[in-house]
Amino acid sequence: MTDLNGTTVLVVGGGRGLGRGIALAFADAKASVVAVARTGRDLDDLAAASGQIRAETADAADPEVAWRLLDRYEPEVLVLVAGANPVMRPLQHQTWETFSANWNADVKIAFTWLREALLQPLPPAGRIVVVSSGAAIGGSPASGGYAGAKAAQRFIAGYAQDESDRAGLGLTVTAVLPKITPFGDVGRRGIRAYAARNGETEDAFLKRLGDPLTPEQAGSALVGLVRTDPADLAAGYMLTATGLTELP
Repeated sequence: MTDLNGTTVLVVGGGRGLGRGIALAFADAKASVVAVARTGRDLDDLAAASGQIRAETADAADPEVAWRLLDRYEPEVLVLVAGANPVMRPLQHQTWETFSANWNADVKIAFTWLREALLQPLPPAGRIVVVSSGAAIGGSPASGGYAGAKAAQRFIAGYAQDESDRAGLGLTVTAVLPKITPFGDVGRRGIRAYAARNGETEDAFLKRLGDPLTPEQAGSALVGLVRTDPADLAAGYMLTATGLTELP
């Protein structure tokens, strides 16, 4: 899929942060982008930034939304970025409701959209990217069930690839795990919480992390990923400011 001109790309969670950068990057590549988010104002700003982007204000965790939008737009590329902001507290200060917030949002979104993508199904040779988190590997002790939810997203992406192969659907499903970054709500809150947990300033914490991943870098990386021959792709990648690194 080297030429994205006219390709329909549906970005779930495209209103802000990395999702916004991803939507704009595909629009710059001349794809026809449909950006889904719950906040209409974010989407209005995004659509105003590019005539290639169409906005859909909706709750990505609603199964009816997944069915309706996949049926309406029949995208060749589906990118899942949406998720909840975790409650940043140590384990003993979590309730089950706060601990499970990302299971009821992030995991549900991955399950719901991948399920519909397999059932409809997406067009042959369709590409699906599930944006998880580096926390799926490194853990995140101050954010409840966030890391486990992100690991589950990676597993579900693998399950979807297996089911596509078994059914001969020709879909390619890839998990991408971005490193924590200040250019998004989840990352900013995480950096603040972990800096305080370590007894250091946010600037000192960020300095130790190295160059931050920007929305523009995330967008460029995912456009490159979708343009890559599926035969040359791994099942999952870590995403940092320097690009994509294949995961074992």
